[in-house]
Amino acid sequence: MSELASNTDPLAGLREYHLPEVPSWWPPGPGWWVLLAILFLGITAGAWWYSRHLSRQAATRQALRELSELRERSSREGQSAACLRELSRLLRRYAMSRYPHHEVAALTGEAWLRFLDHHGGGGRFQQGPGRHLVDAPYRAEAVTEWDELLALVEEWVGRNRKAQPEKME
Repeated sequence: MSELASNTDPLAGLREYHLPEVPSWWPPGPGWWVLLAILFLGITAGAWWYSRHLSRQAATRQALRELSELRERSSREGQSAACLRELSRLLRRYAMSRYPHHEVAALTGEAWLRFLDHHGGGGRFQQGPGRHLVDAPYRAEAVTEWDELLALVEEWVGRNRKAQPEKME
């Protein structure tokens, strides 16, 4: 009877099951290479964008720092034509760092004020306290709207810290 029972078990002749070998981690499959290339390109593009962002913001930080120092110096020593000339130079240097050199460097007088108004001045350079940038450096008396002029320049710097705006027509 036992012989009959052992012959009737169809699974008795099978071997024990075995697991397949663990796949090797090297070399990775093609999908991993593509993913690695995309990741590398993404990191490279991000680093490039971030370094560009930092360098563009460095000019803004420097301009605001110099503007603050000029504000402190003028309150300590009194506002003078030298302070106004320094403010004008600061504004021109900042504009040249944000816009093409050929577009800014040759501007003087009304054209300079028009440029500043076109790029965020809102008409306050040609018709407001910004008007002093043209004529005050050549006058002996102090500017009466000094604080308003400093605020206007600070606002203009803040408005122009973003990506390079369109060219002036």
